[in-house]
Amino acid sequence: MKTTALLLALGLGWSGAVMAQTSATDWPTRPIRWVVPFPPGGAMDAIARALGEKAGKSVGQSFVIENKPGAGGNIGADFVAKAPADGHTIMITSIGMATNKPLYGKLSYDPIKDFAPVSLLAVVPNVLVTNNTQPNVKNVADLVAAARKAPGQLTYASAGNGTSIHLAGELFASLTKTDLVHVPYKGSSPAVSDLLGGQVNYMFDSVTSARPHLQSGKLRALGVTTAKRSSALPDVPTLAEAGVTGYELSPWFAVFAPAGTPKATIGKLQAALTDAMKQPDVVKRFEAIGAEAIGSTPDELAVHLQRESTRWSKLIAERGIQLD
Repeated sequence: MKTTALLLALGLGWSGAVMAQTSATDWPTRPIRWVVPFPPGGAMDAIARALGEKAGKSVGQSFVIENKPGAGGNIGADFVAKAPADGHTIMITSIGMATNKPLYGKLSYDPIKDFAPVSLLAVVPNVLVTNNTQPNVKNVADLVAAARKAPGQLTYASAGNGTSIHLAGELFASLTKTDLVHVPYKGSSPAVSDLLGGQVNYMFDSVTSARPHLQSGKLRALGVTTAKRSSALPDVPTLAEAGVTGYELSPWFAVFAPAGTPKATIGKLQAALTDAMKQPDVVKRFEAIGAEAIGSTPDELAVHLQRESTRWSKLIAERGIQLD
């Protein structure tokens, strides 16, 4: 009996190992659910849809985009963290993966332990813009001088507490030692509307949203937040170039799968997405929304997430940033 039980256990173990190996080797066996933890229409959604179409052709199964918005991306992230680790459910996410834990305190998932990194995808720069209520502010130096002359009087809008747009303003105030008043909105659209109407003075908006208003002359660009100039706004200096030493905020987008997803599957996902970013129509789509393609290995994304988590946790604590 003991011998039979041992052989049976060994057989089951061997069978399970073979099934796991076969599953990873044969992936994908059905359409891939690609969760977007924000509503349709934004840069994140556009990037997922552009890449999903091409990557699906590469792996032989379609990528089905499923929007699961809410709680700053936490609803979608929780769903993916608890999904089967077989490569058939993945998530595109953003800088919120590094900031939500210090902002929300308690999460139903661990941003690092509960996910398997796949690849960085792109950066969509934010740009510091102002309206016609500030005619004498021609550059960043003028803004810093005006803010120091009238502390607590100049305002900047954001798409909400804890967003990359808000963090961009907090980082700016910290490095320039200025006192700017943050005015949070429920989304970028109403914030931009009030900026255009003169109810607020400044905003660190995404290039995607700001570019039409810059082209029409309704807004003026003072600097982009990324380490390098944006290809969408090549004549606009970075904030570091404009005199804010050490300034860099790159609103990034990346793909994660549930922790435990086989490495072979992760490798196939990464290769399909990287190849998709090179396709001419995807390149054009990225250019249209101001996205800068990156691409990375899973290990590089893991290092990036850890570094970003440490960096933004420190700023959030130092500035006392809260969601309410």
